[in-house]
Amino acid sequence: MEMSAAAVEGNGAVTGHIISTTIGGKNGEPKRTISYMAERVVGTGSFGIVFQAKCLETGETVAIKKVLQDKRYKNRELQLMRLMDHPNVISLKHCFFSTTSRDELFLNLVMDYVPESLYKVLRHYSNSNQRMPLIYVKLYMYQIFRGLAYIHNVPRICHRDVKPQNLLVDPLTHQVKLCDFGSAKVLVNGEANISYICSRYYRAPELIFGATEYTTAIDIWSAGCVLAELLLGQPLFPGENAVDQIVEIIKVLGTPTREEIRCMNPNYTDFRFPQRKAHPWHKVFHKRMPPEAIDLASRLLQYSPSLRCTALEACAHPFFDELREPNARLPNGRPFPPLFNFKQELTGASPDLVSKLIPEHVWRQTGLNFPYPGAT
Repeated sequence: MEMSAAAVEGNGAVTGHIISTTIGGKNGEPKRTISYMAERVVGTGSFGIVFQAKCLETGETVAIKKVLQDKRYKNRELQLMRLMDHPNVISLKHCFFSTTSRDELFLNLVMDYVPESLYKVLRHYSNSNQRMPLIYVKLYMYQIFRGLAYIHNVPRICHRDVKPQNLLVDPLTHQVKLCDFGSAKVLVNGEANISYICSRYYRAPELIFGATEYTTAIDIWSAGCVLAELLLGQPLFPGENAVDQIVEIIKVLGTPTREEIRCMNPNYTDFRFPQRKAHPWHKVFHKRMPPEAIDLASRLLQYSPSLRCTALEACAHPFFDELREPNARLPNGRPFPPLFNFKQELTGASPDLVSKLIPEHVWRQTGLNFPYPGAT
């Protein structure tokens, strides 16, 4: 994706403020001006702000993430977003720089606008004292794992901050997209990473133990916490600080063994924990919880990172079989968002896994055009 980065004048993104930038001009393309009218701020953080804006030329609504740019460094989030293209990952439309009167340089990332987050959807259910219907838990979690399978396998990106606030949901189609790659990184074997990453309730235990050589399994733990939260209607491990966080985990998983601690962080020797037995998973959830839901949670929330299932294995889990039924639909009778238009995320998957992931009725509809790994 080619994009020019024209510097434009403008004081912060204020409602009603218009930002104009030039795009195109490469490979003989004509240059054209695009203008965005900032409509409202939808998120703020240490990084900057995200605002909803309307493109004045096309009428399209977009989200623009505006971050202060250090002129000495490339923006990692921008580099990573240029690598990604998947239905369950937020897409970058283009980017441009803007400056303020104080000569501060801001990078503006223009992305799809998705009106809801999983956090808002969860709050809606808890405010009305309801649990999320199981069909939506399946639909949302399946798409989260599909997005993770793609980023983990293709650009090999670890998100490092999977939580309900960073999972966007389109309320009409129920399509889910991973967003906010501000903490994300391509993990390289043998290269140390910071362990103070990921929001507390969703932070994998190896991070709490200070591991610096972790894997994409930290995202799988976080997704397991999100699954449990959708099923319970509240966070599973609501720690008030890092120590309390590990205590909350021990209350459910029991005290980690020496071997489990070694798997999480071989350099961690400070072994003083309350000795607790694991709380049976079926007692963590209510009596009517389907056994497949409990089984999936138990496969994701393991102390040893290598024992957690991969995102693609999670997609193939029987918990999601209902989504693969030939006539499966949304509760309102509309079709599901696309769930089986796999691309590169199946590369290297075993034929057995692929046959679980792609229902027979989809094979029949697509004939031989499907990019089956190893097919000629």
